[in-house]
Amino acid sequence: MVTPTAQEEDVDPRSDEKLVEAYRKGESDAFRLLVERYHDDLLRFLVRLGGDRQLAEDAFQDAFLQVHISLGSFDSSRRFRPWLFTIAANKARDLLRKKGRRHTLDLSAPIGSAGGGSGNDGASFIDLLEIEVPPPETGLLNEERSDMVQRALDQLSDPLREILLLAYFQRLTYAQVAEDLGIPLGTVKSRLHAAVATFAKRWKEVSAKTDESESNANE
Repeated sequence: MVTPTAQEEDVDPRSDEKLVEAYRKGESDAFRLLVERYHDDLLRFLVRLGGDRQLAEDAFQDAFLQVHISLGSFDSSRRFRPWLFTIAANKARDLLRKKGRRHTLDLSAPIGSAGGGSGNDGASFIDLLEIEVPPPETGLLNEERSDMVQRALDQLSDPLREILLLAYFQRLTYAQVAEDLGIPLGTVKSRLHAAVATFAKRWKEVSAKTDESESNANE
């Protein structure tokens, strides 16, 4: 099992699928190249999915161990990337279940800080959803706001949460999300629409409960 300490420049012109074929034929370095090629992107995705760096690193290792075991049965006519991301997401979910908790995520942080492009002028996930979130001057502390957003996210199903992470934090296009998840483009659009709508609804519910609790506390 290869554990990269730093991602080296990927200068090998071969596709992922060609590297898989080369590894099957005995070229051991081909597997190392696959690990290095996906180290940053996959680890970033897993950190966002699991909300924990150590969990993400464990899921990353487990995913490539599974890839190593399963490469013999991999259909090289398929794309390697969505297969890898699916395995990794499943490994992360398994680890989350073992820990007995769901992941949390600071959706108030600028999207650019996730490493997925900085062209949003500091826009956060909330900004992109166009949800009305009270500014700090209204008395709602940033910590409380973040906790509210995370509670709303926690109520989404795994498929909806995952597609939000890919679309808003990885900044993937619809086509790239479809490839990563192995689903049709139309399904991506409908699922993302459902995810945004569901999150907005859950946010309103969480906000209402918070307002009610504060009102009762002030009586």
